[in-house]
Amino acid sequence: MKTLSVIGIGAGDPDYLTMQAVKALNRVDVFFLMDKGPAKSKLMDLRREICQRYIVDRTYRFVEAYSPERQRGELDYAASVEELNRAKQATFERLINDELSDGECAGFLVWGDPALYDSTVRILQAIVDAGRCAFEFEVIPGITSVQALAARHKVALNDIGGSLEITTGRRLAAGQVGDASSVVVMLDAEDAYRQVSDPDTHIYWGAYVGTPDEILIAGRLGDVADDIEATRKAARQANGWIMDSYLLRKP
Repeated sequence: MKTLSVIGIGAGDPDYLTMQAVKALNRVDVFFLMDKGPAKSKLMDLRREICQRYIVDRTYRFVEAYSPERQRGELDYAASVEELNRAKQATFERLINDELSDGECAGFLVWGDPALYDSTVRILQAIVDAGRCAFEFEVIPGITSVQALAARHKVALNDIGGSLEITTGRRLAAGQVGDASSVVVMLDAEDAYRQVSDPDTHIYWGAYVGTPDEILIAGRLGDVADDIEATRKAARQANGWIMDSYLLRKP
């Protein structure tokens, strides 16, 4: 039987790996690396560094595959995500069928945690349900960018007895946020914090958290919003991409 390990590798710092993840790495024969282009080569390099650092006395190999991208622009968001996941499913099926032998274990190294805004587990379950590949898989949790963000800013995610909401920039911009006193926003491509009406809201913002490129800004939203926007723009231009998140705390 073929087996797969979906391993959460944390939010950028190799030291974020759990002991469970290290043990899982040392069971893997082949790592499937999804190539997102030259601009994101650092993400591939980190995965290789993690394997080099933590795998001991075991032969393993890498297989790279192009990672499909979501079509952007004037498209229905949900439909474009479904199309993206179908393309990824086809790629995963090919890798499992062609690059993994019976009795071997393959590894997917997932940024952060596989359960939070990542589709790997969902796609693998769809492949199992379709019946075109026979395999078993396990999921190893990792430290998320949400946890890393709070740790780097030295704050708790929630108020005492308060609720916490984790949402996307798209939903924040559309006003689709509940009444939680603390809101973590991820996948914000359009500076949705600008839509928050109360300038006294406190924001804890971080980009590339856990990596050598890490940037942190915190303060009253009315005071730091311009700085965050300018910093995001400059960082995106310098690196070709940006991975950021932030915590909003009601006054």
